[in-house]
Amino acid sequence: MLVAAVNWDPAREVVSRDQALGDRRIAHYLEGWPWQGDLGVVAVEPGGGVIGAVWLRLFSADDPGYGFVAADIPELSLGVVPSWRGKGVGRALLTEMARRAEESDFTRISLSVERANPARRLYADEGFTTVESGPDSDTMIKIVSGR
Repeated sequence: MLVAAVNWDPAREVVSRDQALGDRRIAHYLEGWPWQGDLGVVAVEPGGGVIGAVWLRLFSADDPGYGFVAADIPELSLGVVPSWRGKGVGRALLTEMARRAEESDFTRISLSVERANPARRLYADEGFTTVESGPDSDTMIKIVSGR
């Protein structure tokens, strides 16, 4: 699902699994899974095939993710296979992950999304707000608990 997340734009050259895992900036979202604090949810179609996944990972200031905000705020990654996009899979995954994050005593979750990515609207609809903007992407946060 990391490869599905990276390849959100069909107009761009496809990044292969080997390329994604060979690029440290991308691979560290999954390497050594699971680290302490990692959470994940997988979406499965009625026939049993995996159609999407969402996961949270804590990063340090020394080795941040694209959407790093603070060491105690996990960063969310979401991937849905192209044939299932726009059918509610991503929204269901986000809802479930927010619930699990709160159960795990996280108060906020972050993410980074390119502004051209249609998923940005989904994140905004699901309560993520922009806290930092770069040239082409935004870092967004969602409050999942008032604790």
